[in-house]
Amino acid sequence: MTSISEIEIAVANLSRQDLSAFRDWFQEFDADAWDRQLEADVSAGRLDMLAEEALRDLREGRCTDL
Repeated sequence: MTSISEIEIAVANLSRQDLSAFRDWFQEFDADAWDRQLEADVSAGRLDMLAEEALRDLREGRCTDL
């Protein structure tokens, strides 16, 4: 298994072009991972309490239009 320090060294030694390509790839990878986690949390009901609170605030007039 590659350690974080080995990854850091490898990234630090990338050319500007390769670093740019890596940055683009990692941004997409990270966004996809975040989306999968959010979908899992929604499916598991972990955000239900927050949604209910937001809807209650809306019904009770504690929201303002943007």
